[in-house]
Amino acid sequence: MDYDALLERIATDIAPLVGSGTPAAYIPALATVDRSRFGMAIADLDGNVYGVGDWQVPFSAQSITKVFALALALAEGGDSLWERVGREPSGNPFNSLVQLEYENGIPRNPFINAGALVVTDRLQTLTGDASSELLTFLRAESGNESLAFDPEVAASEQEHGDRNAAVAHFMASYGNIDNPVPALLDHYFWQCSIEMSCADLSRAGLFLARHGLRADGSRLLTRSEAKQINAVMLTCGTYDAAGEFAYRVGLPGKSGVGGGIIAVVPGQCVLTVWSPGLDPQGNSVAGVAALDRFTTLTGLSVF
Repeated sequence: MDYDALLERIATDIAPLVGSGTPAAYIPALATVDRSRFGMAIADLDGNVYGVGDWQVPFSAQSITKVFALALALAEGGDSLWERVGREPSGNPFNSLVQLEYENGIPRNPFINAGALVVTDRLQTLTGDASSELLTFLRAESGNESLAFDPEVAASEQEHGDRNAAVAHFMASYGNIDNPVPALLDHYFWQCSIEMSCADLSRAGLFLARHGLRADGSRLLTRSEAKQINAVMLTCGTYDAAGEFAYRVGLPGKSGVGGGIIAVVPGQCVLTVWSPGLDPQGNSVAGVAALDRFTTLTGLSVF
């Protein structure tokens, strides 16, 4: 497949949408990002990367990092994680407190904030340094040793993190958090602040397209575990718009409020798109459109 020509076609087709939407204003460090930015990259199974636009420009990965934290927690600790977090769509905003009380402090899935906090808590228990362990993994899988946390974004999230703190303390009251909440929040905010480009994320996510195999050929996840993560991405990866994303795109995907979306074509490739303007659900307007065009033009989806 001529990925270069395909990406140019997609960029041209969705150009009128670039700049639409609103950056994540509730995180001040993200609110001023240029809405006219757009990048897209495709990594094949051999690690070759093709891109268009701002595909090599680092941006705040935010909730996309939740996929990698989940993979590490499963790899390190196994299926016992699922006793503490569900696998169902939430139907509520990603930072909602509503369902936690009804469901005794067990988050609906690992990609809403409550579920991601449980995953980070588990990874902290397993490794002793959840955020650094994640960064080390991302550097290795992306092949980019210069990947780093963004202190400004981490501080901004810490300063405006009252809702996440409330969620964490609420789950702790049900015994679903093992580590001290302040330490957990610190690791979570640093995790979300990691900066990566479309190229970095596409390479780093290839273990999901390779059915659990890392860049060096070693096995991170069983084939079944990789399938499970892809399944949860498809049903829960784009907040409370997962149904619409599955309808339009038809691929496992995970978005972040930095404007990025990663999507997996199992057995073939990984795509990442970035455009900072978000829709009301927190997903990139141009990003979703670009992935929609990819599956329409190629016929590649899980359906």
